Amino acid sequence: MSAELESKVASLPVWRGTPQLAPLTGGVSNVSFLVTDGSGKYVARMGGDHPVHHVSRERELIASRAAHAAGFSPEVVYAEPGVMILRFIAAHRYTEGDVRANTLRCAELLARCHADLVRRITGPPAIFWVFHVLRDYFAGLERISHKMAPELPRWRAILAKLEAAQLPLPVIFGHHDLLATNFLDDGNKIWLIDWEYGAFGTAMFDLANLASNNALGRMEEHVLLETYFGKPPGEALWRSFDAMKIASGLREAVWAVMSGLYVKAPGIDYDAYAEEFINRFEAGLAAYEHKYGKL
Repeated sequence: MSAELESKVASLPVWRGTPQLAPLTGGVSNVSFLVTDGSGKYVARMGGDHPVHHVSRERELIASRAAHAAGFSPEVVYAEPGVMILRFIAAHRYTEGDVRANTLRCAELLARCHADLVRRITGPPAIFWVFHVLRDYFAGLERISHKMAPELPRWRAILAKLEAAQLPLPVIFGHHDLLATNFLDDGNKIWLIDWEYGAFGTAMFDLANLASNNALGRMEEHVLLETYFGKPPGEALWRSFDAMKIASGLREAVWAVMSGLYVKAPGIDYDAYAEEFINRFEAGLAAYEHKYGKL
């Protein structure tokens, strides 16, 4: 499969001279290559639509171009169905520890992205509401009588309470996949890459997703919320944020289950990934119930 994709990338009409390809690691639902040709270095991102995840590559391309125009992401130099070629950025790809150490900068980046991109997106709107995403995943697991089906009534009941705890917030255009590896730091600025889940929603998921995916501590979360909202978070904001963190952890876990069934990117242990985030979900739920009462 990799050789077939390499051949496809090498045959694209965008290259000057004979391209040299090297596989890139870190993606959990796509295959990517570093490509060097006579004009420079590029990243070839390969992947089709994933209806099970509500992912449309056409919408990802729109979001990626808008993010570049706003100065947040690398330039898209070529695209066709299943292929996106982006200009390579020489930068350090973050780990979870890097996100924790740079929480203020990441919060500032999110605030700028949310304020700017909502005005730049064209075409039919994509919507991301994690509670709908999870309900759709649950329905899919029930249809195939998956081994996790017995957990679904409990998860649905929890999800309804978490959704009810959400504060009304302005609609923004969010990223919705804030894993550490989607942040690049070139020493001067932070870049945000991989917009396949880019869609309209509220800021709360991006904020909670950043915290959940990168194991932020309470002090770091306080920096995140105060920086983003421009004032110390009150009790209602904390509760909404804490509830969304639990939903984010569950989404990441069930995303991995569905990916293992329908996507299967090479080299990814989806079972281990799902287990890790189910543990984060359960730990977050226990902390939430300790603070706010049993759901």
